Amino acid sequence: MGRGKIEIKLIENQTNRQVTYSKRRNGIIKKAQELTVLCDAQVSLIMQSSTNRIHEYISPTTTHKKVFDLYQKNLQIDLWSSHYEAMKENLWKLKEVNNKLRRDIRQRLGHDLDGLNLAELQDLEEQMAQSVHIIRERKDFNQHLTVLMMVYWHWLIKYHVLKTQAETTRKKVRNLEEVNSQLVHSYAGSENPQYGYVDDEGDYESAVALANGASNLYLFNRVHNNHNLDHGHDGGSLVSGITHLHNPINNHHSNHNLENGHGGGSLMSSITHLHDLRLA
Repeated sequence: MGRGKIEIKLIENQTNRQVTYSKRRNGIIKKAQELTVLCDAQVSLIMQSSTNRIHEYISPTTTHKKVFDLYQKNLQIDLWSSHYEAMKENLWKLKEVNNKLRRDIRQRLGHDLDGLNLAELQDLEEQMAQSVHIIRERKDFNQHLTVLMMVYWHWLIKYHVLKTQAETTRKKVRNLEEVNSQLVHSYAGSENPQYGYVDDEGDYESAVALANGASNLYLFNRVHNNHNLDHGHDGGSLVSGITHLHNPINNHHSNHNLENGHGGGSLMSSITHLHDLRLA
């Protein structure tokens, strides 16, 4: 059973049209190859699809130009004559435009003015005035643009300088904070937690006491000069009184002096003086 007859008309469906073109294109190229091999023919085949894609086939022994030249020679026609005439006309128009531009340039330079009448000279003067005005506007614009660029770069450099200084200052602050933290930790590590100053205004006689973990205590170093306390004289100084308490080895001398009434007044006066300093 043979295939049915296909009606030759435009295929409306775009997909079917493209598929049909692809199949028949391959069939035509195959036939052209067969003609070249079987009949020693010179075949030149050029096809353009509806999507503007070019497909071609040329026999291996020739080129498209040779085929076109042979076509013109055999038929005694010139395929390029109309195109050549259009190119000549276009070239003549371009030459006219070029000559006019050259003449305008020479006239603006003050040459070839003999053939101009009064109206043409006035027109040329107006054109030159407009050109001068445009040039001056362009010059002023470039000057303002240059100034703005200089100001912009100045502030940009200043911004980078300030940014660098701020970063340097932040680094210094961080370094000082680290040094301060280290000093605080070293001071806390070297502090003697046994004795300290008690922040208690109600008990003035307990100004010097055991720290026992108190938060506001100050360390008093031992002073070796206990001569006045040991001999029962009124030292009258806060350091001697605190040293007297701080020296546990000489407690029997301290107790003896206190019993005789020589050292107690000095110690109490020192504690009172410490309270007055706190109030000040």
